[in-house]
Amino acid sequence: MSEQRVMVRDFFIGFVKVHLLHHAANGPIYGLEMIEELGRHGYHLSPGTLYPALRSLAAAGLLVSEGRVVGGRVRKYYAITEKGKGALSEAKEKIRELVREVLA
Repeated sequence: MSEQRVMVRDFFIGFVKVHLLHHAANGPIYGLEMIEELGRHGYHLSPGTLYPALRSLAAAGLLVSEGRVVGGRVRKYYAITEKGKGALSEAKEKIRELVREVLA
């Protein structure tokens, strides 16, 4: 993979993580739901990309997970933590500042 593609992928994963926190701030989320949500924005993520992002946010203490039985199967839901709310707020400020400068 070229250096440029790696850089774009890193940016993309960062934006996906902010998007996940944003939706988790509105209520618990689960993987397939977020794959579909991101797909509506034109981003086609595989489970192999999305689930590690969710796990890394949980490992950082920004999300917590809970298994719930849905249709006879366990589905893992993720909810934002107070630490996650703080990180999301900070990320929004940084994004706002950078977008203003880059798109000016």
